[in-house]
Amino acid sequence: MAQNKPKYKNVLLIRFSAIGDVAMTVPVIHSVAQAYPDVHFTVLSNQRFAPFYSGTPGNVSFMGVDLKKDYHGFGAMLKLFLKLRKCHFDAVADLHGVLRTTALSIFFRLAFKKVRRIDKDRRSRKRITRQHNKDLSQRLTSFERYQIVLEKLGFSFELRFCSIFGQGKGDLSAISFMGPKECPWIGIAPFAAHKGKIYPLYLMEEVVAQIDSSYLCRQFVFAYGKERILVEEWAKKYRSVELIDTRLGMSGELILMSHMDVMLAMDSSNMHLASLTGTPVVSIWGATHPAAGFLGWGQKPEDCMQTDLPCRPCSIYGKKECIYGDYRCLTGIDPDTVFSKVKTYL
Repeated sequence: MAQNKPKYKNVLLIRFSAIGDVAMTVPVIHSVAQAYPDVHFTVLSNQRFAPFYSGTPGNVSFMGVDLKKDYHGFGAMLKLFLKLRKCHFDAVADLHGVLRTTALSIFFRLAFKKVRRIDKDRRSRKRITRQHNKDLSQRLTSFERYQIVLEKLGFSFELRFCSIFGQGKGDLSAISFMGPKECPWIGIAPFAAHKGKIYPLYLMEEVVAQIDSSYLCRQFVFAYGKERILVEEWAKKYRSVELIDTRLGMSGELILMSHMDVMLAMDSSNMHLASLTGTPVVSIWGATHPAAGFLGWGQKPEDCMQTDLPCRPCSIYGKKECIYGDYRCLTGIDPDTVFSKVKTYL
Protein backbone atom coordinates (compact mmCIF):
# COMPACT_ATOMS: atom_id res chain seq x y z
CA MET A 1 0.00 0.00 0.00
CA ALA A 2 1.16 3.52 -0.75
CA GLN A 3 2.20 5.48 2.31
CA ASN A 4 1.69 8.95 0.84
CA LYS A 5 0.08 10.79 -2.03
CA PRO A 6 2.54 10.98 -4.91
CA LYS A 7 3.67 14.37 -6.22
CA TYR A 8 4.39 12.97 -9.67
CA LYS A 9 2.23 11.03 -12.09
CA ASN A 10 4.55 10.30 -15.03
CA VAL A 11 8.01 9.09 -13.99
CA LEU A 12 10.99 8.14 -16.16
CA LEU A 13 13.38 5.47 -14.82
CA ILE A 14 16.77 5.25 -16.55
CA ARG A 15 19.15 2.28 -16.47
CA PHE A 16 21.04 1.34 -19.64
CA SER A 17 23.46 -1.44 -18.62
CA ALA A 18 24.91 -3.89 -17.61
CA ILE A 19 22.56 -6.83 -17.86
CA GLY A 20 22.80 -7.83 -14.18
CA ASP A 21 22.33 -4.25 -12.99
CA VAL A 22 19.31 -3.79 -15.24
CA ALA A 23 17.83 -7.06 -13.97
CA MET A 24 18.18 -5.77 -10.42
CA THR A 25 15.85 -2.86 -11.19
CA VAL A 26 12.93 -5.22 -11.81
CA PRO A 27 11.96 -6.09 -8.20
CA VAL A 28 12.13 -2.39 -7.28
CA ILE A 29 10.09 -1.15 -10.24
CA HIS A 30 7.57 -3.95 -9.74
CA SER A 31 7.19 -2.99 -6.07
CA VAL A 32 6.78 0.76 -6.57
CA ALA A 33 4.34 0.25 -9.44
CA GLN A 34 2.19 -2.01 -7.29
CA ALA A 35 2.25 0.51 -4.45
CA TYR A 36 1.29 3.41 -6.75
CA PRO A 37 -1.16 2.09 -9.38
CA ASP A 38 -2.19 5.62 -10.40
CA VAL A 39 1.36 6.63 -11.33
CA HIS A 40 2.80 5.72 -14.73
CA PHE A 41 6.41 4.52 -14.77
CA THR A 42 8.46 4.29 -17.97
CA VAL A 43 11.70 2.29 -18.02
CA LEU A 44 14.35 3.56 -20.45
CA SER A 45 16.94 0.88 -21.23
CA ASN A 46 18.53 -1.25 -23.91
CA GLN A 47 15.90 -2.79 -26.19
CA ARG A 48 17.08 -6.36 -25.56
CA PHE A 49 16.15 -6.09 -21.87
CA ALA A 50 12.43 -5.69 -22.61
CA PRO A 51 11.59 -9.31 -21.51
CA PHE A 52 12.64 -8.44 -17.94
CA TYR A 53 9.60 -6.18 -17.60
CA SER A 54 7.00 -8.43 -19.24
CA GLY A 55 5.53 -9.34 -15.85
CA THR A 56 5.44 -5.86 -14.33
CA PRO A 57 2.11 -4.17 -13.44
CA GLY A 58 0.11 -2.44 -16.17
CA ASN A 59 1.26 1.02 -15.13
CA VAL A 60 4.83 0.22 -16.25
CA SER A 61 5.96 0.83 -19.83
CA PHE A 62 9.27 -0.09 -21.43
CA MET A 63 11.09 2.19 -23.86
CA GLY A 64 13.96 0.46 -25.61
CA VAL A 65 16.83 2.31 -27.27
CA ASP A 66 19.98 1.29 -29.12
CA LEU A 67 22.67 3.64 -27.84
CA LYS A 68 25.34 2.33 -30.22
CA LYS A 69 23.19 2.66 -33.30
CA ASP A 70 20.80 5.55 -32.74
CA TYR A 71 22.33 7.61 -29.94
CA HIS A 72 26.07 7.41 -30.43
CA GLY A 73 28.45 10.34 -30.51
CA PHE A 74 28.39 14.03 -29.74
CA GLY A 75 24.94 15.42 -29.12
CA ALA A 76 23.34 11.99 -28.82
CA MET A 77 21.90 12.61 -25.35
CA LEU A 78 20.43 15.93 -26.45
CA LYS A 79 18.76 14.12 -29.34
CA LEU A 80 17.40 11.50 -26.93
CA PHE A 81 16.22 14.18 -24.51
CA LEU A 82 14.28 15.96 -27.26
CA LYS A 83 12.51 12.67 -27.97
CA LEU A 84 11.79 12.01 -24.29
CA ARG A 85 10.50 15.54 -23.70
CA LYS A 86 7.49 14.75 -25.88
CA CYS A 87 6.37 12.18 -23.27
CA HIS A 88 5.86 14.94 -20.67
CA PHE A 89 7.59 13.24 -17.76
CA ASP A 90 7.31 15.22 -14.54
CA ALA A 91 10.09 13.37 -12.66
CA VAL A 92 13.21 11.37 -13.52
CA ALA A 93 15.00 8.64 -11.55
CA ASP A 94 18.58 8.12 -12.76
CA LEU A 95 19.33 4.55 -11.65
CA HIS A 96 22.60 4.41 -13.56
CA GLY A 97 24.73 7.40 -12.61
CA VAL A 98 27.11 7.58 -15.59
CA LEU A 99 28.05 10.40 -17.97
CA ARG A 100 25.22 9.68 -20.40
CA THR A 101 22.52 9.66 -17.75
CA THR A 102 24.07 12.67 -16.06
CA ALA A 103 23.73 14.58 -19.33
CA LEU A 104 20.09 13.54 -19.61
CA SER A 105 19.52 14.59 -16.00
CA ILE A 106 20.98 18.04 -16.68
CA PHE A 107 18.68 18.53 -19.67
CA PHE A 108 15.63 17.54 -17.61
CA ARG A 109 16.67 19.86 -14.78
CA LEU A 110 17.00 22.72 -17.25
CA ALA A 111 13.44 21.89 -18.31
CA PHE A 112 12.40 22.28 -14.62
CA LYS A 113 11.75 18.57 -14.03
CA LYS A 114 12.52 16.86 -10.74
CA VAL A 115 15.54 14.56 -11.00
CA ARG A 116 17.06 12.22 -8.44
CA ARG A 117 20.24 10.22 -9.02
CA ILE A 118 21.69 6.99 -7.59
CA ASP A 119 24.50 7.21 -5.03
CA LYS A 120 26.90 4.35 -5.76
CA ASP A 121 28.99 5.09 -2.66
CA ARG A 122 32.24 4.35 -4.50
CA ARG A 123 34.40 5.52 -1.60
CA SER A 124 32.89 2.92 0.72
CA ARG A 125 33.31 0.19 -1.88
CA LYS A 126 37.02 0.95 -2.11
CA ARG A 127 37.34 -0.08 1.52
CA ILE A 128 36.13 -3.56 0.54
CA THR A 129 38.86 -4.08 -2.03
CA ARG A 130 41.83 -2.28 -0.47
CA GLN A 131 44.90 -4.44 0.03
CA HIS A 132 44.98 -4.27 3.83
CA ASN A 133 42.32 -3.87 6.52
CA LYS A 134 39.44 -4.80 4.26
CA ASP A 135 36.03 -3.66 5.49
CA LEU A 136 33.65 -6.51 4.62
CA SER A 137 30.59 -5.11 6.34
CA GLN A 138 27.52 -5.48 4.15
CA ARG A 139 26.90 -2.49 1.87
CA LEU A 140 23.50 -1.44 0.67
CA THR A 141 22.29 -3.73 -2.10
CA SER A 142 21.57 -2.37 -5.55
CA PHE A 143 17.89 -2.99 -4.81
CA GLU A 144 18.10 -0.70 -1.79
CA ARG A 145 20.02 1.97 -3.72
CA TYR A 146 17.38 1.98 -6.46
CA GLN A 147 14.65 2.18 -3.83
CA ILE A 148 16.32 5.18 -2.19
CA VAL A 149 16.30 7.09 -5.50
CA LEU A 150 12.54 6.62 -5.77
CA GLU A 151 12.02 7.50 -2.12
CA LYS A 152 13.78 10.81 -2.80
CA LEU A 153 11.04 11.46 -5.34
CA GLY A 154 8.45 10.93 -2.63
CA PHE A 155 7.53 7.28 -3.22
CA SER A 156 7.34 5.23 -0.03
CA PHE A 157 7.05 1.47 -0.57
CA GLU A 158 8.27 -1.96 0.53
CA LEU A 159 10.18 -4.30 -1.75
CA ARG A 160 7.82 -7.14 -2.63
CA PHE A 161 8.56 -9.35 -5.59
CA CYS A 162 8.42 -13.06 -6.34
CA SER A 163 9.08 -13.63 -10.03
CA ILE A 164 8.49 -12.02 -13.41
CA PHE A 165 6.04 -14.92 -13.86
CA GLY A 166 4.12 -14.09 -10.70
CA GLN A 167 3.48 -17.11 -8.51
CA GLY A 168 3.82 -19.53 -11.43
CA LYS A 169 6.33 -20.52 -14.08
CA GLY A 170 7.00 -19.50 -17.67
CA ASP A 171 5.11 -21.24 -20.48
CA LEU A 172 7.31 -24.16 -21.55
CA SER A 173 5.21 -24.72 -24.67
CA ALA A 174 6.88 -21.58 -26.05
CA ILE A 175 10.10 -23.64 -26.32
CA SER A 176 9.06 -26.31 -28.80
CA PHE A 177 12.12 -28.56 -28.49
CA MET A 178 12.33 -28.58 -24.69
CA GLY A 179 9.71 -31.21 -23.90
CA PRO A 180 7.95 -31.77 -20.55
CA LYS A 181 9.75 -31.73 -17.23
CA GLU A 182 9.97 -35.31 -15.98
CA CYS A 183 13.08 -35.16 -13.77
CA PRO A 184 15.14 -32.56 -11.88
CA TRP A 185 16.41 -29.69 -14.04
CA ILE A 186 19.68 -28.00 -13.12
CA GLY A 187 21.06 -24.89 -14.79
CA ILE A 188 24.83 -24.52 -15.13
CA ALA A 189 26.18 -21.09 -16.07
CA PRO A 190 29.98 -21.51 -15.95
CA PHE A 191 31.00 -18.20 -17.50
CA ALA A 192 31.17 -14.53 -16.52
CA ALA A 193 32.48 -11.30 -18.01
CA HIS A 194 35.87 -11.47 -16.27
CA LYS A 195 38.35 -14.24 -15.45
CA GLY A 196 38.32 -13.31 -11.77
CA LYS A 197 34.71 -14.47 -11.59
CA ILE A 198 34.97 -17.76 -13.51
CA TYR A 199 35.32 -21.06 -11.65
CA PRO A 200 38.00 -23.05 -13.55
CA LEU A 201 36.28 -25.28 -16.10
CA TYR A 202 38.15 -28.41 -15.01
CA LEU A 203 36.70 -27.94 -11.51
CA MET A 204 33.24 -27.12 -12.81
CA GLU A 205 33.36 -30.28 -14.90
CA GLU A 206 33.93 -32.27 -11.70
CA VAL A 207 30.69 -30.84 -10.33
CA VAL A 208 28.86 -31.64 -13.58
CA ALA A 209 30.24 -35.20 -13.51
CA GLN A 210 29.10 -35.74 -9.91
CA ILE A 211 25.59 -34.53 -10.72
CA ASP A 212 25.50 -36.72 -13.83
CA SER A 213 26.52 -39.86 -11.93
CA SER A 214 24.24 -39.20 -8.95
CA TYR A 215 20.94 -38.14 -10.52
CA LEU A 216 18.68 -38.95 -13.43
CA CYS A 217 18.32 -35.33 -14.45
CA ARG A 218 18.88 -32.72 -17.16
CA GLN A 219 21.77 -30.27 -16.86
CA PHE A 220 21.36 -27.22 -19.05
CA VAL A 221 24.74 -25.55 -19.63
CA PHE A 222 24.49 -21.93 -20.76
CA ALA A 223 27.33 -21.12 -23.17
CA TYR A 224 27.44 -18.65 -26.05
CA GLY A 225 29.74 -18.16 -29.03
CA LYS A 226 33.36 -19.07 -28.25
CA GLU A 227 32.33 -20.21 -24.77
CA ARG A 228 30.28 -23.02 -26.28
CA ILE A 229 33.38 -24.56 -27.87
CA LEU A 230 34.98 -24.85 -24.42
CA VAL A 231 32.17 -27.02 -23.03
CA GLU A 232 31.00 -28.96 -26.09
CA GLU A 233 32.82 -32.08 -24.86
CA TRP A 234 30.65 -32.12 -21.75
CA ALA A 235 27.58 -32.90 -23.84
CA LYS A 236 29.41 -35.88 -25.37
CA LYS A 237 30.79 -37.21 -22.09
CA TYR A 238 27.76 -36.82 -19.80
CA ARG A 239 24.31 -38.13 -20.69
CA SER A 240 22.47 -35.43 -18.73
CA VAL A 241 24.21 -32.40 -20.26
CA GLU A 242 22.50 -30.21 -22.87
CA LEU A 243 23.99 -26.98 -24.21
CA ILE A 244 21.89 -23.83 -24.30
CA ASP A 245 22.92 -21.02 -26.63
CA THR A 246 21.46 -17.85 -28.11
CA ARG A 247 18.71 -19.62 -30.09
CA LEU A 248 16.38 -19.40 -27.08
CA GLY A 249 16.63 -15.63 -26.83
CA MET A 250 16.20 -13.74 -23.59
CA SER A 251 12.51 -14.63 -23.22
CA GLY A 252 13.16 -18.34 -23.77
CA GLU A 253 16.02 -18.41 -21.28
CA LEU A 254 13.89 -16.80 -18.61
CA ILE A 255 11.11 -19.33 -19.22
CA LEU A 256 13.58 -22.23 -18.98
CA MET A 257 15.21 -20.86 -15.83
CA SER A 258 11.83 -20.59 -14.13
CA HIS A 259 11.53 -24.39 -14.32
CA MET A 260 14.98 -25.12 -12.86
CA ASP A 261 15.22 -26.78 -9.48
CA VAL A 262 18.47 -24.89 -8.95
CA MET A 263 20.90 -22.77 -10.94
CA LEU A 264 24.66 -23.01 -10.46
CA ALA A 265 26.21 -19.73 -11.61
CA MET A 266 29.06 -17.33 -11.17
CA ASP A 267 28.64 -13.76 -9.90
CA SER A 268 27.21 -13.03 -13.34
CA SER A 269 24.16 -11.99 -15.32
CA ASN A 270 22.77 -15.54 -15.25
CA MET A 271 22.65 -15.40 -11.46
CA HIS A 272 20.41 -12.36 -11.76
CA LEU A 273 18.25 -13.77 -14.56
CA ALA A 274 17.52 -16.91 -12.55
CA SER A 275 16.75 -14.73 -9.52
CA LEU A 276 14.10 -12.87 -11.52
CA THR A 277 12.28 -16.17 -12.08
CA GLY A 278 12.26 -17.18 -8.41
CA THR A 279 14.80 -19.97 -8.95
CA PRO A 280 17.34 -20.64 -6.17
CA VAL A 281 20.96 -20.03 -7.19
CA VAL A 282 24.15 -21.56 -5.86
CA SER A 283 26.68 -18.89 -6.79
CA ILE A 284 30.47 -18.99 -6.93
CA TRP A 285 32.45 -15.89 -5.94
CA GLY A 286 36.14 -15.31 -6.57
CA ALA A 287 37.60 -11.83 -6.98
CA THR A 288 34.27 -10.24 -6.01
CA HIS A 289 32.24 -10.49 -2.80
CA PRO A 290 28.52 -10.44 -1.90
CA ALA A 291 29.21 -7.71 0.67
CA ALA A 292 29.46 -5.19 -2.19
CA GLY A 293 25.69 -5.50 -2.63
CA PHE A 294 25.31 -7.41 -5.90
CA LEU A 295 23.82 -10.72 -4.75
CA GLY A 296 20.76 -11.74 -6.76
CA TRP A 297 17.22 -11.02 -5.61
CA GLY A 298 16.04 -13.40 -2.89
CA GLN A 299 19.26 -15.41 -2.89
CA LYS A 300 20.73 -16.74 0.36
CA PRO A 301 24.20 -15.72 1.58
CA GLU A 302 24.80 -19.34 2.65
CA ASP A 303 24.44 -20.39 -1.00
CA CYS A 304 27.45 -18.26 -1.96
CA MET A 305 30.49 -20.49 -2.45
CA GLN A 306 33.64 -18.56 -1.55
CA THR A 307 37.01 -18.78 0.18
CA ASP A 308 38.36 -16.56 2.95
CA LEU A 309 41.67 -15.11 1.78
CA PRO A 310 43.50 -11.95 2.90
CA CYS A 311 43.64 -10.74 -0.72
CA ARG A 312 39.93 -11.23 -1.34
CA PRO A 313 37.97 -9.43 -2.62
CA CYS A 314 40.34 -7.53 -4.87
CA SER A 315 37.73 -6.06 -7.19
CA ILE A 316 34.13 -4.87 -7.16
CA TYR A 317 33.42 -6.10 -10.69
CA GLY A 318 36.10 -8.79 -11.10
CA LYS A 319 38.19 -6.95 -13.69
CA LYS A 320 41.57 -6.99 -11.93
CA GLU A 321 44.28 -9.52 -12.66
CA CYS A 322 45.16 -11.85 -9.79
CA ILE A 323 48.23 -10.52 -7.96
CA TYR A 324 49.47 -14.10 -7.56
CA GLY A 325 48.49 -15.18 -11.06
CA ASP A 326 46.77 -18.39 -9.94
CA TYR A 327 43.29 -17.13 -8.93
CA ARG A 328 43.46 -19.10 -5.72
CA CYS A 329 40.18 -17.51 -4.62
CA LEU A 330 38.52 -19.75 -7.22
CA THR A 331 40.79 -22.79 -7.37
CA GLY A 332 40.48 -23.08 -3.59
CA ILE A 333 36.75 -23.84 -3.80
CA ASP A 334 36.28 -27.61 -3.52
CA PRO A 335 34.00 -29.16 -6.22
CA ASP A 336 32.66 -31.58 -3.59
CA THR A 337 31.47 -28.63 -1.50
CA VAL A 338 29.77 -27.08 -4.53
CA PHE A 339 28.09 -30.39 -5.37
CA SER A 340 26.89 -30.82 -1.78
CA LYS A 341 25.27 -27.40 -1.88
CA VAL A 342 23.57 -28.07 -5.22
CA LYS A 343 22.34 -31.40 -3.81
CA THR A 344 20.31 -29.62 -1.12
CA TYR A 345 17.92 -28.39 -3.84
CA LEU A 346 17.47 -31.80 -5.43
